[in-house]
Order: sequence, then C-alpha cells, then structure tokens
Amino acid sequence: MILVIGAGQAGLAAGRELRLAGHDVLLLEAHPRLGESWRRRWDSLRLFTPARLSGLPGMPLPGGDRYPGKDEVADYLQAYAARFDLPVQLGTTVTELRRTGDAGFEAVTGTGIHTGDGVVVATGPFQQPRIPDLPLPSGIAALHSADYRNPDQLPDGPVLVVGGGNSGVQIAAELAATRPVTLALGARQPVLPQRIAGTDIFTWLQALGLVRAPVTSRLGRRIRDRDPLIGLGPRGLRRIGVRIVDRITATDTTADGPLLRTASGQALAPRSVIWATGYRPDYRWLRIPGALTDDGRPRHTGGISPMPGLTYIGLPFQRCRGSALLGWVGEDAALIARAYTAQRARSRPR
Repeated sequence: MILVIGAGQAGLAAGRELRLAGHDVLLLEAHPRLGESWRRRWDSLRLFTPARLSGLPGMPLPGGDRYPGKDEVADYLQAYAARFDLPVQLGTTVTELRRTGDAGFEAVTGTGIHTGDGVVVATGPFQQPRIPDLPLPSGIAALHSADYRNPDQLPDGPVLVVGGGNSGVQIAAELAATRPVTLALGARQPVLPQRIAGTDIFTWLQALGLVRAPVTSRLGRRIRDRDPLIGLGPRGLRRIGVRIVDRITATDTTADGPLLRTASGQALAPRSVIWATGYRPDYRWLRIPGALTDDGRPRHTGGISPMPGLTYIGLPFQRCRGSALLGWVGEDAALIARAYTAQRARSRPR
C-alpha cells in the first residue's frame, strides 16, 4: 500500500499513475471535499494557463483557450477522482508520519492510523500563510490573501496590498475598481504578457522548452530565480490607478491616525492591508529523521527523498517550472510511480 497525503491536483495525478502501475493506493485528504483548497481562494481567481494546457493525465479540462475560474478547477478535480475511481478518504488530517521498522510508514490521523510501504507527500505549496513581523496599529484591518474573497470583506477607504507576486497583483487590480489601492513591492519580477501574437504565453514557453527546463540546469535555475509575473505587472497597475511603493518597514501612530512607512520614507494611511506575502512550508507532522533540511523543507532530488519509500509531488520547481502546475504535474507523477515500481522490483526475492 502506498499512502498519498493530500488529494489536490498533485495527489490525484500521483494516485492515478500509481494505480496504473499496479500499486494499491489510499489518498488521505484533510478537507471535507475535493478541490476545497481551490474553492477557498478569492472569488475572481482564474488560472493563468488556458484550459487546454491545464488538464491532468487522462482527462482534459474543458474550455479550450479559456482561462477557467477556481470553482471550475475544483469541480474538475472532483470529476477526475470519480472518473478514475480513486480511493480518497476525506476529512482526514495527518498529524504525524513516522517510520515503522526498516521499510514501513505509519500515518497518524484523528480517525486512526494508516500504514503503508510508501508515502507520497502531496500537501502542496500553500501551507502556512507568511505574515511579516510588523504589528499594525489599531484601526487598520488586515488579512492574508489566503483569507481574502472579494472587495466586500474590506471597509471603505484605501487599501494597501503587500507583495508583488501574481496573487498580490491580481488582488490589487480587482480592488482598484472600487477604491484607492497601493501595492508595496520588494524585489521586482520580470513580467510576461498573457498572450503574444494572439497565442497564450504558456504555449510559447512550452514550445521553447522553458516549462520543462530541469531546475538542475543553468536555464532552469535562472527561471526559478526570476520566475515572471503573468499578465498584469506594476506598469499595468499604474495605468489603472494603483500606486506603487517600495517595501513597508515601519508603523507609526500620529495625531492624524495610524501610518505605515516604506523603506524610502513614504507615508501611507490605509484603512486595510492585505498580506499577499506567500506561504511558508509546515512539515512539523513529518517525524522522520533526516527527511527535512535544517530550515524545514523537504530533502529530495526531483521529488525522491533519500529516505527509501518517501517521495514528494507538487512542490514549486520540484523538478522544473511545470512541477506545481496542473498541466504538467502529471509528468512528475509518472516519474514517482516508476520509482515505486523499481523499488518493488528490487524488493522481490530472486
């Protein structure tokens, strides 16, 4: 039995590939329904890859060149699990993963212990919201992008969005339609248009070999280190009225009310702040000595842990730019399935 911890797109792709290779598999999903991590993101979120490039192996995502919304993706994942009859146990949070003897694993959950001779960790990149250690003055409402749904959540008045990745840029653009918005950026990222000559950018990136460039190569490392924004960037935000400032470094309370200050000394007086500052890994439940690096990240090469029987899938740049994208994660799933098949062959008596 191979346990797959997490039944998002990466876990489902891994589950299907493992079953095709003849392995018994059980997917353990913390949420009460499939696709829930997509449903809980902000209402207007759409993929930045077209539907035709966003399907998992064996089942296209309908829509052609259209960019599906988050609920469409969630419904697709539910349909995918049903189509391939994948054994998913919902509402099952793994609180501890540990070794049993030389070759086995135990996944401890609130409903019992599941055992397997292999484990695929597919818990995704969105684990623990990262919020800067910068206490805000009272009177400023704040939430992380993980909790943002739509503009109606926020009080009237100016909004500060902190973080210039795709999430921060998209949320800032949405809010700019109804209120003054400022976007605080740290390091600037390159920006690629959504379409070039009428063709989606990922069609070009795939044709040029950039999506699959191994992260071990010079090109792959450069893509990882300068991962671009897709579509709208700071210049486009300025055109729709968003103010761009540098990073926030301090807070202040004045007679006129609370203020935030940037590294260059600019003063801001937002009514609300959205932290679009990403996520940090949280593998405290993974109790296997040597499985994690000193900073708590998975120790692996292309998803294969040095701990026999333990693998990962769906990590950003696990193997290449496509590793955490719907349309390409299936390629990593196939590699992991082959690794378990090779492990099984080695363990058989001769």
